[in-house]
Amino acid sequence: MDLKDTKSSGGTLGVGRNTQWRANVNNVDMTLPDVVPRIATVKSTPQTVTLDLERTAIIVIDMQNDFCTQDGWVDHIGGDYSADRKPIEPLQKLLPKLRQSNVPVIWVNWGNRADLMNMPPNQIHLYKASGQGVGLGDPLPSNGAPVLQKDSWAAAVVDELAPQDTDIKVDKYRISGFWDTPLDSILRNLGIRTILFAGVNTDQCVLHSLTDANFLGYGCILVEDCCATSSPDFCAEATVWNVKKCFGFVCSSDDVIEALPA
Repeated sequence: MDLKDTKSSGGTLGVGRNTQWRANVNNVDMTLPDVVPRIATVKSTPQTVTLDLERTAIIVIDMQNDFCTQDGWVDHIGGDYSADRKPIEPLQKLLPKLRQSNVPVIWVNWGNRADLMNMPPNQIHLYKASGQGVGLGDPLPSNGAPVLQKDSWAAAVVDELAPQDTDIKVDKYRISGFWDTPLDSILRNLGIRTILFAGVNTDQCVLHSLTDANFLGYGCILVEDCCATSSPDFCAEATVWNVKKCFGFVCSSDDVIEALPA
């Protein structure tokens, strides 16, 4: 085949800047696109991390009304929902900067089916331990919103962090955002190799999503001030220690912002 036949007009196949094919009537070019790396070095512990912004995304986990807002599920059961609001302010500063740098923002949130057909008893027990009270899919007494049901007020991201049209949304059904969801496929199609982690709860859904990402081969960075938990302080302390020891790196939102290009 004449080389010029592979260069004639055509189109791209795929959504990832790093992973697209180019195709025309004569040829499908599966070689990786020539995307110029955008290098940033983040001050983190236990070591600094140099990453490619073209292959980096941030995952924000469970910043939802049920966890972070008055009259949500945590508030209903007498938990301290205000503790889970701590990431709001630093995320309000960080996310616009990342969007300006073309770093994908991915929201990973509980968003259950109305019929709970994919939720086994052990997961329902997590929210209704005695079998009584208000658990998954049950209406909140304050406003009738079904707990963590997809498209409900209860499952929506808090107003202060309303996702943008360009952001990516993934529903999850377990503590980990990777279990039985398209999250890994989305990241791979985008050509992502490094993930920043934020959200709640630090020691639960954030930690277990991060560890699963680590096991899948991603580079993982916990943005500590963009995470929070209503658990005792030692739970967050143990999470940070374990991330630095076993699963990745820890930094602050200011560290990320400082590393981004002007």
